[in-house]
Amino acid sequence: MLIRSLIFYLVFYSTLIPVSIIVIFSSIIFSMKTTQKISGWWILNILKALKLICLISWKVEGEENIPKKPCLIVANHHGPWESLFLQTLFVPTSSIIKKEILLIPFFGWAISCLKPITINRNKKLNSLKRVLQLGGKRIIEGYMVLIFPEGTRGDPSKGIGKFGNSFGMLAAKHNVPVIPICHNSGKYWVNKSIKKNKGCISVKVGSPITGSNPKEISDKTYQWIKKCYEDIN
Repeated sequence: MLIRSLIFYLVFYSTLIPVSIIVIFSSIIFSMKTTQKISGWWILNILKALKLICLISWKVEGEENIPKKPCLIVANHHGPWESLFLQTLFVPTSSIIKKEILLIPFFGWAISCLKPITINRNKKLNSLKRVLQLGGKRIIEGYMVLIFPEGTRGDPSKGIGKFGNSFGMLAAKHNVPVIPICHNSGKYWVNKSIKKNKGCISVKVGSPITGSNPKEISDKTYQWIKKCYEDIN
């Protein structure tokens, strides 16, 4: 598996710079939806390469719960896999990311062209205001907003970490559904590790969660993801 993992990373990084350049120029010429379809095509092919080389497949249940209109996708965060895959579920998507990512040559520049919502995790109040302001703007523009409310990637063996409340406030303010998603990708594409573990990633998409009370929305989403994670592990 170590050799397989190294081969996968060779494929991953050898295609990353070319596709980043394509995305950058595409954002100048084409619409955001077309640009994100291009990046989504690369993501799906990279994940197919992951399946072929490292024997890591995936199975999605409940995909029919994702609406054809703006919503919030809220998922647990344990590794790179979900950061890639979840962007392919809805076009266009605006992801909440650390601003430092934009400094990565080529990759970060391409990400900046996809209209993410960048935040400084060290300034929590400013980050909350930014998520509410730009997240609301993206919703009005027709985007799905992708949020990992645990903030940083957690240890899969420790379960689901504490959730932030920004997504509940955003959902209540703009009257959009929260689509909870639970997965166990961290068991297979291990964070901060070269070696991967073969197997099938389980992804479950829950029914839309709506309401006018931000805390209730946050609590219902957390409890669903926590229970689901216990069931698939």
